[in-house]
Amino acid sequence: MAIKAVKGTRDILAPEIRNWTEYEDMARKLFRRYGFEEIRTPIFEYTEVFSRGIGEDTDIVHKEMYTFSDRKGRSITLRPENTASVVRSYIEHRMDLQAKVTRLFYIGPMFRYERPQKGRYRQFYQTGAEVFGSSHPFVDADTIEMVVRLLRDLGLSGLRVDINSVGCRECRPGYREALQDYLSGHRDSLCEDCRRRMESNPLRVLDCKVPGCRAVVEDAPSIQDHLCDGCREHQEQVFRFLDLLGVDYRPEPGLVRGLDYYTRTVFEVISEGLGAQNAILGGGRYDNLVKELGGPDVPAFGWALGMDRLMMVLGDRKLYEESPSFYVLPVGKDLEYAVQTALALKDNGYRAVVLAEAASLKSGLKQVNRAGGRFVLLAGESEKEKNVLILRDMENSSQREIPAADLLKEIENEIKK
Repeated sequence: MAIKAVKGTRDILAPEIRNWTEYEDMARKLFRRYGFEEIRTPIFEYTEVFSRGIGEDTDIVHKEMYTFSDRKGRSITLRPENTASVVRSYIEHRMDLQAKVTRLFYIGPMFRYERPQKGRYRQFYQTGAEVFGSSHPFVDADTIEMVVRLLRDLGLSGLRVDINSVGCRECRPGYREALQDYLSGHRDSLCEDCRRRMESNPLRVLDCKVPGCRAVVEDAPSIQDHLCDGCREHQEQVFRFLDLLGVDYRPEPGLVRGLDYYTRTVFEVISEGLGAQNAILGGGRYDNLVKELGGPDVPAFGWALGMDRLMMVLGDRKLYEESPSFYVLPVGKDLEYAVQTALALKDNGYRAVVLAEAASLKSGLKQVNRAGGRFVLLAGESEKEKNVLILRDMENSSQREIPAADLLKEIENEIKK
């Protein structure tokens, strides 16, 4: 029996992978325009980075992490998200001493043991951005506008930004108490997980996707009625800057996000084409996390985008331009002329493949057909003696002789036809 990929993982093959790499190039260029620099953290960390950073009561830590002991008995976890890892790196390398405000982005794989479903895998890929060192509401709005611009540049429409405030350490305790009082009267209608969350972190109940729990929280108290003056002013300023930046958004009082470290601003970008799990990306402010992981008291804001789900939304849309491929077919045993021809094409930015293994002209043309190629250059000994090439168009089976010295001019003319 053939070995297959592990459940919840997949191979990303051509031509799909070309959209991935084109997207990554676009993202890197855009983020640098906003002052962000790339960071690459290890794909595994000591488990406490995530248990302390994400929160012991989250589903990620409680159920979904890939955790194991190394040969010295230390608990190691494959990263289920990257914010905690970036914070660990920020602290370890004392980035707070290098700049007042530090802007970082990352692109890479994450790992969670969860039920595979549409656009959701056990090894999945995220793009994310983090800003350290500023509590100004403009940072929230500017970083949201950056990712909205990225999605717009990708040609996406039909998206919306949902945004809320989850308060701070001053005002959230009062809301937590009011929410617990409300939920205790509906305990029997909650799922088993939410009965546990109700005691340890009741805000997580608001994020549950189980229909019965969603029905309960529809009439739950709103955190908007409990925000302190500072959080309310921060929220109003974020809205003002989003308006200034031209970002369409919708205040969503029930939005809390699934991680414990958020304070004040939280947001999601929604795509209606993804069903119940319809968020492409989300994030928010986490002003206490750096200090909680042993670093200085530094505010921060960030978001993470699910690349697998983004590619689903893109569908058949191509981010890349289809450049022509040339197959150089040596006629006879001497490869020298074919190799020289291919090198000339590559030197000028064209994709060129020498079909060295083709046993005959017929078998070579069959190879090109299977590969979906259009242009073939026949380069044999007789062509070399005459200093010409045979240019064949596989779409209409036409071919003509061209001077080798005019190769680039001739293929440009052929492409334009």
